[in-house]
Amino acid sequence: MIEYRTLRNIEELNGLFRQESCHSMVSIVDLACAVPEAFDPIDFACYCVILMGSRVGDVIKDGKSLTYKGGTMFTVKPGEVLSLHLNPDAKPMGRMLAFRPEFIENTGLGRDFYMFNFFNYDVFEALELKEEERKVIRNCYDNIEAELRAENDELTNHMLRLGIGQLLSYCKRYYERQFDTKKLKSSELVRRLDAILDSYYAPGSELPRLNGVPTVAWCSSQFHLAPNYFGNLLRRDLHVSAQRYIQDKVVERAKMLLADPANTIDQVAERLGFAYSNHFSRLFRNRTGLSPSQFRQSLD
Repeated sequence: MIEYRTLRNIEELNGLFRQESCHSMVSIVDLACAVPEAFDPIDFACYCVILMGSRVGDVIKDGKSLTYKGGTMFTVKPGEVLSLHLNPDAKPMGRMLAFRPEFIENTGLGRDFYMFNFFNYDVFEALELKEEERKVIRNCYDNIEAELRAENDELTNHMLRLGIGQLLSYCKRYYERQFDTKKLKSSELVRRLDAILDSYYAPGSELPRLNGVPTVAWCSSQFHLAPNYFGNLLRRDLHVSAQRYIQDKVVERAKMLLADPANTIDQVAERLGFAYSNHFSRLFRNRTGLSPSQFRQSLD
């Protein structure tokens, strides 16, 4: 297990980047000012939005390497461990927004935070920005930093949350744009998923016995994608959740098995990977409106 450090507050974070603390819960740091220890494995205990100026080494997030280049943006949430293995003589360039989770609790930004689900994307889905998009993002950083350095008053926190919300909203927009560019690829993803599920239930396959009913997590792992990202791709292409799509494929397979009177309902449930036949019957009824036995009777 990798040893890592967890930061206790924004002051500790600012210390790693050699800058003064202008606010107790929000900071924007310049990666070029970092002390070497800033790139050791660290849980910043903050939501972080990082814009890399250039490729300077391997970025490791929760033990996985991030493929990135200059202009790549990625995010980190509290509890995730980030490190950077610098290339010899490389100087990191870029900026990082960090804000403590309690800064948005019981606020408008906190209530809307569910929209920014890119914080849950895995390391494979870094956001690649176009040049005009980088200009917009840099301007967002500048606005937040200007507010941090302005004289503190009763509107400071409100203005900071507005600035953070604007930055995250642009990130959301650009992630959506990135999804759009992959829409054709997501159609291929559906075809591959169908083939994977067919293979899962192929005669002689041990996967149902070993793994049970295929899950979103298992299916997404076959594409080396995070479950959340995998689900978004399917939803955009098919307008249904990944779980619903997979379960519908399981029910289709169940209908084929039930059509053979030699298979008992318990045997069908077992062949599909259900540990308990009543779980199979519940899913089947939810999807078809009929119990397995009623469906079988309807075939007569």
